[in-house]
Amino acid sequence: MSRIEAKITRMGLVLPPPMQSPPGIRLPFEWVRISGRRAFVSGHVPVDADGMLARPLGRVGAEVSPEQGYAAARLVALAHLASLKRALGDLDRIHAWLRVFAMVNVAPGFVETPRVTNGYSDLLLEIFGPEVGAHARSSIGMVIPLNAPVNCEAELEIDPS
Repeated sequence: MSRIEAKITRMGLVLPPPMQSPPGIRLPFEWVRISGRRAFVSGHVPVDADGMLARPLGRVGAEVSPEQGYAAARLVALAHLASLKRALGDLDRIHAWLRVFAMVNVAPGFVETPRVTNGYSDLLLEIFGPEVGAHARSSIGMVIPLNAPVNCEAELEIDPS
């Protein structure tokens, strides 16, 4: 087990299986695309440990509280790590989290998207520390597919071997 995976286990966290697509939804893209020393991670929504879309669903500031949105963003980070584990074979190959683009499903008037997205960023920093886990980030409000509260994509620097 890699150093990062061992830390995830010690933290009591679980990397989920690939997301189970809802009926009638086709996802014709790669979850992770590697090019040289870069890994581009497609947008992921929060999933439970069984790969099913996590609840609650809805807009932050209406059906979903900011605290629930924060927890959902942590689940997105775990889904990214799970996809990276499948693509890289070893999470220790991650040298730097470069950029995170976070999209939050917001109710009209909700302007605290960074508060929600901090769930993603905080988890990366807890797992990887500031040397590897620090990243640039955008956090914007919009309508999210599947009515998920959060959707994030990322770009990382990796060991190409």
